[in-house]
This record gives sequence, structure tokens and C-alpha cells, in this order.
Amino acid sequence: MNPLPAPPFEAAETDKTSTGKRLADGALAIVAFTVLMAWWLGPSIGQWAFDYPRAWQIPAARHISQWMKWLVNEASFGLFSFTDFTRFIADLIDIPYTLALGLLATGFLSGQGSAAVQIVPPISFLGVILLVGLLGYYAGGRRLATLVVVCFGFLAAFGQWSSAMVTLASILVAVPIGVAFGLLLGLAGYRWPWVDRAITPLLDLMQTIPIFAYLVPILFLFGFGPTAAIVGTVIYAMPPMARITILGLRAVPSEIRDLGHMVGCSRHQMTWKVMVPSAADPIMVGVNQVIMLSLNMVIIASMIGAGGLGFEVLAALRRLDIGAGFEAGFAIVALAVALDRLSQAIARKAGVPPVLAEGRTSLVQRHPYLSAALAVIVVSLIASLLSPSLATLPDSLTLSTGTFWNEVVKWININFFDVLEVIRTTLLLNLLVPVKRFLAELPWLGVVALLAIAGFRLGGFRLAALAGALSFLIAATGQWEKAMVTVYLCGIAVIIASLIGIPIGILAAERERVWRWLQVVIDTLQTLPSFVYLMPAVMLFRVGDFTALIAIVAYAVAPAIRYTALGLQRVDPKVIEAGRAMGCTPFQILTKIKLKLALPELMLGLNQTIMFALSMLVITALVGTRDLGQEVYIALTKADTGRGIVAGLAVAFIAIIADRLISAGAARLRERMA
Repeated sequence: MNPLPAPPFEAAETDKTSTGKRLADGALAIVAFTVLMAWWLGPSIGQWAFDYPRAWQIPAARHISQWMKWLVNEASFGLFSFTDFTRFIADLIDIPYTLALGLLATGFLSGQGSAAVQIVPPISFLGVILLVGLLGYYAGGRRLATLVVVCFGFLAAFGQWSSAMVTLASILVAVPIGVAFGLLLGLAGYRWPWVDRAITPLLDLMQTIPIFAYLVPILFLFGFGPTAAIVGTVIYAMPPMARITILGLRAVPSEIRDLGHMVGCSRHQMTWKVMVPSAADPIMVGVNQVIMLSLNMVIIASMIGAGGLGFEVLAALRRLDIGAGFEAGFAIVALAVALDRLSQAIARKAGVPPVLAEGRTSLVQRHPYLSAALAVIVVSLIASLLSPSLATLPDSLTLSTGTFWNEVVKWININFFDVLEVIRTTLLLNLLVPVKRFLAELPWLGVVALLAIAGFRLGGFRLAALAGALSFLIAATGQWEKAMVTVYLCGIAVIIASLIGIPIGILAAERERVWRWLQVVIDTLQTLPSFVYLMPAVMLFRVGDFTALIAIVAYAVAPAIRYTALGLQRVDPKVIEAGRAMGCTPFQILTKIKLKLALPELMLGLNQTIMFALSMLVITALVGTRDLGQEVYIALTKADTGRGIVAGLAVAFIAIIADRLISAGAARLRERMA
């Protein structure tokens, strides 16, 4: 039986679509061939197509620097200047920070600087451990209480308590501010579509611009110190909260909204009594993300006066003391694990209605955990006041693995130096240098055209315009050469991370026990500060592109593993059984069924691997790379606002182009498989 012919209109539309795709494919092939031929023939065909003319460059860096100087020195609201306004905000933030820091780390002081005298000591380490244990027991029972007590006990046992409490004080201030502003921004984006359209590109930039790039304006506006670091942390951690809030509110079932209208809720009641409680689960996921991102900021924040564990890692990197750096890095991991599990448990607890026992009338009976927490605080403060040695664990009782890690690196250098040097030199001469030269010699005009046509092929005119415009702006602002170095390092690192991560994800996907342990390793890798990855790489391979590559691969391999395993685990078992019934071998089931159906998730894993690689690439500027990350870091050291922001925007543009192209490709794959 012959199939029915398509209606004329549908056939015409299909012909148009296929014709457009064929034209885009043809144009892509022609432009790709032209770019390769131009590279082969050399720049004699037109120097301007290879090196963007200086006379045509947009002086964005100079304009941004001038605008920032005007903002700091001349901008005024009449009664007060813009600088007065920002310093007022800094003073407001300093109030809760000083309170949290006094309770946890320094105690309450009278006077300033070296002349300060401690009036009231901080809560003792035993008191804080009891508090978090009590909170863990309330939120998740005995197992969670044990976990958080062990994590905080680790901080005390390894001599990281004082630094960890400084970091915790910053987190306790930054997270509520980030959550509050992210929630309000998400509510505005949900209620008014034009706000959503306006903030979406802003949130993209906030998540992709390296934090180094806006440390300089933050220093100009808020001064040097912990409050400026908290502002930077909020800017870095807030976007996921806003995005997740918008998605969570949109996912609230229409029946719940209709019920709210039926009972006569006002707009305010509809928002805070119906919509926000109904979206509590995703909103708490956003809170968890704010906490994790705030912890990721602790090292970078230490560069502008935050102190704490981040300063310990940074100081260890400067001294090349791998042992001290590892201990401070693992302390950040312990703190991150404790806060992560607590926030998740509290989110689950928030969804359970409270049960009040009969006869509980007093405050202590109604809130036993709160009463116990207040009692612990009072008792620990009194104990610290009577015996100051109780505030922190004595140094004589602390442990250290620093010497062990230093000896391990020393042993590797002594016994395997020649092997490591051969590996380093071989990869440099046969892979890194040739790829770097190839990308550096490509004509910028051809690459811009290639990206635009690829965008049209995957997502239509809008994606083509976005990819073409952003890549053109990289060239027009004089960042093309450094951008190609960034692409070369990021590209090779992503390929190597994928070649390592995808096979590991495949092996772990069908082995539940292996996957459980692997998740612990991945979580640890993702919570370790990025600076920690640099120390062993520098100790083993010295500075340079190869060292940066090793650190980037180690940092970016986690999402490649995670998304591969999750994509394979989500394949419908019925499809796999059908393949077995047809006589497919295990290899055929993997390659012909599982990997094909998991390809959209693999593409998203590739996307996240690129994002991780780009974020780490800025950090590797400290080991001598000559890319956009180095440009951002130099701008930070010279307090050159315009230079840093322009280089940071170039990194963001690369990230956005890669994100949009890969996301469009993943969407196309889902449509084909639907």
C-alpha cells in the first residue's frame, strides 16, 4: 500500500526547509574551503582578513575605563555621590558580617588594628560543632548529624578552624543576600515577560564573564576588604537562583493558580502564599546552588581581602607548598559537603508540614531545637570567656598531612622527571604548538563567517546573527589573537577530558556500586578549589601551556563523566530489551542504541565541559598562559577596568557561542529522536 501524498502546503513547507538547509550546508562547505585555502595560500590575499586593522578597532576598553572614572569621581545623585552610595551599601553589608565574624572567628573587639582588645570571645569550636550537629539532627536525623560533625571536626583536627570560620562568616552573609536578590529577580522575570527577556542576556554574561574581570570595578566601587569580596560573591552566585526561580514558578500546575484565584487571593497573597510555596523544591535547589557557588568564590575573593580558607590556598600556591594547599583545599571540600547536605535536608524538611504535639505551650516546648541551639551558644561563649583556649583546638592536638604530600611530589620528581619531561615535550611539539599555530593563522573573517553559517544551520537566522556578531566583536575589540589561544587550549582540553570522561561514564553507568563511589569522587573534584589543581601541575611540569592543559583537564573531566553516565542510565530499558531480542551484541547495544539515544545528554555534557574549561582557563593565567585569562589577570594587577572587562567579555562571548551552538545541536537531535 502506497503512503498518502503530503498536502500541497506541507510539501511546499518541507521543500522550503530542505532547500534552506541544503543552501546553508553548501555555504558552510564553501566558506570552510575558502578559509582553509586562505590559510594555505597565506595572508598575501588580504592582510586585513587575517589581522583586524587597528584603525577599525572599537576602543571599548578606553571608553569603559573613562566611564568608570567618571562614575567613581563625578557621578552624583544630588545629595550624595555614587561612591557614597556604594560605600553605604558596603557599610550595610559590614554590619552582619562583623556580627558573624565575631561569633565564629575573632570575637567582639574594642578598638581597631593591632590595638584592638577582645571583649567577648567567639563561640568555641566545640560549641559550633554541637550547633551544626544539632541542625543536622533536626534536618536529617542521626546520619546527617554524624556527617556534619565529622566534616567540622576535620576542620578543627587539621588546624583549619580559624580560616574556615572566616570563610563561613562570609558565606552566612553572602548566601542570604544572593538568595533574596535572586528570588526577587526571578519573581520579576516570571511576572513580566519583558523583564525576563531583559535579564536573560545579563544573567548569561554574569555566569560566563570571569570573576577576575569585575573584581577591578568592585574594588573601585566598594573598596578593598571582605565586604567587596561578599559583593563579588553575590554577583557570581545569584544568576542560578534567578533562573531556577523563574523555571520553578513556571512549573507550578495551572490548577494551583486557578485555586488561588478562586479563593480571592490578592497579587501579593498569590505570590507569597501560593506560587512561592508551590515552587519551594526548585527554589531550594537554587539556594543550594548559591551556597556551592559562594564556596567556589572563596579563593578569588581572598584576592580582594576576604581572607579565610581561600587565602590559605592562594598563599600555598605562591609558596608552591602543595601540602598546605591540599589541606586548605580539602577543608573547603569538607565545608562544602556539610553545607550542601544541610541545605538539601532543610529543603526536604521545608516540604513536610510541622506536627505540634498536644500540651506544648511554652516557647521551649514548641521550639526545642532552637532553645537547645541558644543554650549551646550561651554555654560555649561562657566557656570561651572563662578559658580562651577552648575557642580553638590547641596546635599541639592538630594533625597535618602537608609533609606527606610534599614528599610524594618530591619522590615523583626525583624518580619520574625524565618520563614526565618526555611526555611534556612530545605533546608540546606534536600537538599543542601545531594546533596553536594553525588557529593563530586562520583569517578572522572566515571564522566569523563559519560560525554565522553554523548558527544558521543549527538554529536559524537569530542564532546566526548572535554567533556572527559576538565573534566579530572579539576581533573588533582587538582580542582575536588571545581568543584563538584561549580556543586552542580550551579545545584540546575538552577533547582530552571527553576522551577520558566518556569511557569512564560508560563503564560506571551499568555498575551501581561503581557509580556511587564515582559520584563521591566527582563531587569532590567539583568542590575542590580550582587553584588546588594548579599546584601539583606546577610542581611536576613547571609553568606554561602544558601545565595549564593538565589543570584544565583535571577540572573539566567531571561533567563529561556525570552526563555520560546519567544519559546512559536514562535510556528506556524496553528499547534495550528490544535490541537484545533482535540478537544485538553488547557492543552493538552500546553503540547503536544507548549512545545514540543518550546523544543529547552527551552534547549537554560537552557543553558543561567547555564551560568548566573556560572558567579554569582564566585561573591558569597564573602559570604563564598568553590567552584572555592572562589579559584579565594583568588588568586586575594594574587596576585597568576597561582592559579587564573587555577581555572578560571576550571569554563570555566564546562561552555563549559554544553554549548556543551546542544547545541548538542537542535540540535538533531530540527532535529527530522524538
